[in-house]
Amino acid sequence: MTQGAGQGPAARTTAAMPPFPGYAAPPPMPGYERSAPAVDPGREFPEYQEFPEGYTPTARDLPVITRSSAPAAPGIPTDMPTVELTPLAAPQPQPQPLPTGPGPLYVVGDVHGYLDELHEALAAQGLIDASGHWAAGNARLWFLGDFTDRGPDGVGVIDLVMRLSAEAAAAGGYCKALMGNHELLLIGAKRFADTPVNSGAGTASFQAAWLLNGGQRTDMERLEDHHLQWMSRLDAIAEEDGHLLVHSDTTAYLDYGDSIEAVNDAVTEALQRNDPDECWDLFRKFTKRFAFRDEAGSVAARELLETYGGSRVVHGHSPIPYLLGEVGTEDADGEDGGAPAVDGPHLYADGLALAMDGGVTMAGKLLVVQLPLAG
Repeated sequence: MTQGAGQGPAARTTAAMPPFPGYAAPPPMPGYERSAPAVDPGREFPEYQEFPEGYTPTARDLPVITRSSAPAAPGIPTDMPTVELTPLAAPQPQPQPLPTGPGPLYVVGDVHGYLDELHEALAAQGLIDASGHWAAGNARLWFLGDFTDRGPDGVGVIDLVMRLSAEAAAAGGYCKALMGNHELLLIGAKRFADTPVNSGAGTASFQAAWLLNGGQRTDMERLEDHHLQWMSRLDAIAEEDGHLLVHSDTTAYLDYGDSIEAVNDAVTEALQRNDPDECWDLFRKFTKRFAFRDEAGSVAARELLETYGGSRVVHGHSPIPYLLGEVGTEDADGEDGGAPAVDGPHLYADGLALAMDGGVTMAGKLLVVQLPLAG
């Protein structure tokens, strides 16, 4: 029989495909093997651009039917197939981008070992969560120094500040700290102990001065090398958003340079030289106070601002009850035998100085404040 046009093997192969559901193809001719077309899995009609009317393709995610090995209920054959549903995978949370740009600025006054009060004050501002971890995203937090002495857990405060520094950086913010005179005192007591130093008023030692100024033996016992290294590298001065941040209300910073970088480098290098008399001189100058309190206070504040930049000096060191004349020493009580009334930071010196030490060591308040001040 002669093949007509379109009746070759290729044509017969195409014709062997079912043109519609229910169609039964005729058996192949003797000596002829029909080749199976490549079929896309899950699609019964690969040569059709559209499925025939009424046809629904097989879904690819149907449950898997298996034989159950569990005992069957009475009256149900044990070889009945069961359906095992594969649970859908829980949607994975998409990583959130870190916030960009600087966040709000906060400063913390002198802590002096009062770890519980610090936790409470930071949580009240939303900077940490109930577990004590950073919760403020890209916020900026500055501690103004004096983490230890007088209070019960100075090393615990240092550990918290170090941990928050790492957590804040991972969240797009930062937590930083300045060098206070009590950091210098603790470093000196650890390094030099009873080594005599020239105090200007006779022979003294860091160890004796540290104990006299509220040094806690439990802090010294827990102090480790990484605490000392961290404290030794702290800056002495910084500027943020027009706020000149320092620990002490003194102009002694001018003795160490005419720029922020020069002062910080000079202090770090002095500590690295490890000379007890040089470190003592540094401690003595950082212990000075009240430069901005009297009539010439605004002149002293303006001198610092003109040298280092900024429009307002923000400091710790001198408790606000001192500046207000309510108490004469850190061991004294407030008026009428009660705690000194401190509701917030103290703005003075014609608005050029802001005091942040709320007097927590005399039952005052540990201050954590957002800058600039509202109102």
